[in-house]
Amino acid sequence: MKIAIGADHAGFALKEQVRQDLAAKGHEVTDFGASSEESTDYPDYARQVSQSVSSGAAERGLLFCSTGVGMSIAANKVRGVRAALAMNEDEVRLTREHNDANVLAFGARYINAEQAAALTGIFLATPFSHGSRHLRRLEKVAQIEAENQR
Repeated sequence: MKIAIGADHAGFALKEQVRQDLAAKGHEVTDFGASSEESTDYPDYARQVSQSVSSGAAERGLLFCSTGVGMSIAANKVRGVRAALAMNEDEVRLTREHNDANVLAFGARYINAEQAAALTGIFLATPFSHGSRHLRRLEKVAQIEAENQR
């Protein structure tokens, strides 16, 4: 699978560990940075990863910062992106099944590399449940997005 990843300085170490795990599993990973723990701004990476997913260059995106909140907020500003912050297996599975999330944000303060790898595996393996209620709701979300973006 083609996966875009990015992190600010606070998420750098966790991103690196997840990137290595994904590459070892045969995924094609595009890393948009950061390249060190030197202070950076999370919106820069959220934008690049989200645009990659929105354009179809990547099938899914992963973002890493201190809490995951800023990354998810910034990522959701890009048309077509459905970014979620999820901290446990059930949240990750449901955000894929119900919301067709295509970007997942992680808070490096709250999870370790082993947990992030497990959650990433669930995120990549879980399909969207095309049931009528979920699709209907996502169509309403897309309508809100279309009305508010110029």
